[in-house]
Amino acid sequence: QVQLVESGGGSVQAGDSLRLSCAASGRTFSAYAAAWFRQAPGLEREVVASITSSGSSSYYADSVKGRFTISRDNAKKTIFLEMSRLIPEDTAVYYCAADMGVYAGSRSRDYRYWGQGTQVTVSS
Repeated sequence: QVQLVESGGGSVQAGDSLRLSCAASGRTFSAYAAAWFRQAPGLEREVVASITSSGSSSYYADSVKGRFTISRDNAKKTIFLEMSRLIPEDTAVYYCAADMGVYAGSRSRDYRYWGQGTQVTVSS
């Protein structure tokens, strides 16, 4: 089992950058695939990016390709989401998620473990 705690959210201007972190507990975090999801008011939760357990492969939603980068440091048990060229449409609560396996998928139901979320607000 693993616990996840996100940090790094905040209020920024369009065009700015922000880095989210997700600190994990648990002895075998390197065996967990992970992902970042987001949920804007009135909308369903959607995947932003996912990464394999080793960090060798990643997947991005079309809306963030070229602007966001997911990475992980298994020694520090941390997942990162580097966000650049932020736009107001990126405003949402961002969640870190993880589950056992090399790759978990891009759907919410593919992940059993979730953080509490961190708010990102982008103003124009």
